[in-house]
Amino acid sequence: MTKTDLIIVGGGIGGLAAALAAAENGKTSTVLERAPEFGEVGAGIQLAPNATSVLKRFGVMDDIQKVAVFPKRLVLKDVYTGEELSTMDLGEAFLKRYGHPYIVLHRADLHRILFEACVRTGKVTFVNNQTIVSVDQHHNGVTVTSESGDTFTGDAVIGADGIRSNIRKYFSDDEPVCSEYVAYRGTIPIEEIETDNIELDDVIMWIGPYLHLVQYPVRSKQLYNQVVVFKSYRYKEGSDDWGTPDEMEQRFQGSHPKVWRALSFINRQFRWPMYDRLPIDNWTKGNVTLLGDAAHAMLQYLAQGGCQALEDASYLADMLKQYPDDYEQAFLAYQKERIPRTARVQRSARTWGEILHAADPVTILLRNTIFKQRTPQDYEVADFLYHYEHTSRKIKPEVLS
Repeated sequence: MTKTDLIIVGGGIGGLAAALAAAENGKTSTVLERAPEFGEVGAGIQLAPNATSVLKRFGVMDDIQKVAVFPKRLVLKDVYTGEELSTMDLGEAFLKRYGHPYIVLHRADLHRILFEACVRTGKVTFVNNQTIVSVDQHHNGVTVTSESGDTFTGDAVIGADGIRSNIRKYFSDDEPVCSEYVAYRGTIPIEEIETDNIELDDVIMWIGPYLHLVQYPVRSKQLYNQVVVFKSYRYKEGSDDWGTPDEMEQRFQGSHPKVWRALSFINRQFRWPMYDRLPIDNWTKGNVTLLGDAAHAMLQYLAQGGCQALEDASYLADMLKQYPDDYEQAFLAYQKERIPRTARVQRSARTWGEILHAADPVTILLRNTIFKQRTPQDYEVADFLYHYEHTSRKIKPEVLS
């Protein structure tokens, strides 16, 4: 196989964004994906301004707008009473503050658009059925070897192979951490639900002790996305006999009628145990680095997993421009910025999970009192996430010092 500039292990959202970052700098890449075809599983994804700014940078926002939904509010509701506890206005004031919109869309739509953008560059090669198990650096570059014995060589390697990354093993022997929560998610055609009974302009999160439900429309409001999350009281390490559909029904007993009805639409065949990783202090060794969940898998409570992968790709593009002939320096500069940033988001996601899932009555009372004191245009709590500046082509001198 012809040697390429970059080998990118993993063809998900982060891997494709990394390929666009390479192409922006005139570099070729080969994207290796373990699945038999390129695509995205799951359902909806929320993308805040720190991610939509990257999509604009990579020239795909026009296509994204055709399938995305631009919600008017983020809403927190009590899972039992239906009371609105807090809202965030996503309208003009939000756009003025952050410069880019908040959108929701189907993960498959986002993945397709990124894939098509990679194809248009003419600089990205795709190879399926490749589970990479080893990395070897040598004087000719870096070679990765797949489970089947296939080898691929490039000048450098980016590991974007998800939370169970094999490339991460090159840096750390840590393991994913189970939160003891499980998710059931899926989308349904909008005509199958009572549209007069739901708020199609809102992203709604119903919260309660150790559980929540998220709802919002996707695919230009043709589909309705729902995610049910709860902590299992039956968790057993190494077992799949926990977080089952019957436990979901037990856990949501007594919830608001709209929540209870939503459960009837949830696909119960696929359960997603929820894991994250503890931050590590190094992602780079020579001409190999990590990106996305492989580097900083996080819990979903801030809706930042995909956003942080896109931020990674954007900042990496800047560093490849700054150090066009030195991958190690580019990767070291990239991680110097990104490790503190993503570690903070990882830790914040855990903290917000505890806040949203509070069970102690005193804690709930304090949380709800604080939430209700907020105004819809009080954005200060989100500034550290959405005001991230390093997502454009302009390289600020202080960033590189």
